[in-house]
Amino acid sequence: MHHESRIRIGKINYTNVWPIYHYFPHERFGSRLEWIEQVPTGLNRAMLAGEVDMGAISSFAYAESHERYELYPELSVSALGNVNSLLLFHKKPLEELDGCTVMLPTTSATTVNLLKIVLHRFVGVTPHYVYAAPSLDTMMKHADAALLIGDDAIRASWSDHPYEVSDLGGLWKRYTGEWMTFAVWAVRKQTIEACPELVADVHESFLRSKVAGLQDPEPIVRKAQAEIGGTLEYWRGYFRNLSHDFGPDQRRGLSLYFRYAAEQGLLSEDAPLRIWTDNSVTR
Repeated sequence: MHHESRIRIGKINYTNVWPIYHYFPHERFGSRLEWIEQVPTGLNRAMLAGEVDMGAISSFAYAESHERYELYPELSVSALGNVNSLLLFHKKPLEELDGCTVMLPTTSATTVNLLKIVLHRFVGVTPHYVYAAPSLDTMMKHADAALLIGDDAIRASWSDHPYEVSDLGGLWKRYTGEWMTFAVWAVRKQTIEACPELVADVHESFLRSKVAGLQDPEPIVRKAQAEIGGTLEYWRGYFRNLSHDFGPDQRRGLSLYFRYAAEQGLLSEDAPLRIWTDNSVTR
């Protein structure tokens, strides 16, 4: 068991969570927090193993181990419609992908399973799925379609390519009318029991950071452009289009996704949304 007064926070190294982290008041916590940066799948594993206490993890990873976690309210990565960083590149229409090879990235669980739900349940095709490193050119040499997520997807969308592009957030909205939540903020139950007040303080600080990011997104926009490329206008639109809320609308969309995943056998059971409430001593 780690020291009672220290929390290890996982940080996904994708731009879509930057607005939650950017204005976090590190100085308030000193050495009580430790930050660990990883790709989503790495963070999912570290949370499960107890090497990280809290963080934004794939919605799907939460569902697979929901009994271990509670979810921070009002923190997520969600969209109603296009996300612009979860993209399927395809050589022919979706309806013609039956039996075709579709390349998947190893970096995400939520989007991979969202694609399987959309293609199977709504489009009515069953492709052959193969995992590959996230390089559009290499993937498309051997496949009819390739899924890319995060900054890999963004860079590929700017490249000069001949493919049709379908946005997974857009497809989900087209077929269900609902929001889609790609990442949730999970906290290990053990951590909540061990340091309830620190867990509450961290939640409050993330909410403040989120509000600050909405009020002044320009530093985040400039950082994204400097590190990944593209135009400031692109990044302004990208961040405007994402939501980091996790209220009734987002929860309803996510619950539907979990139900479909369970019905399709992608999850062993439907997953309830266990929302954290602040039971620590009133500060």
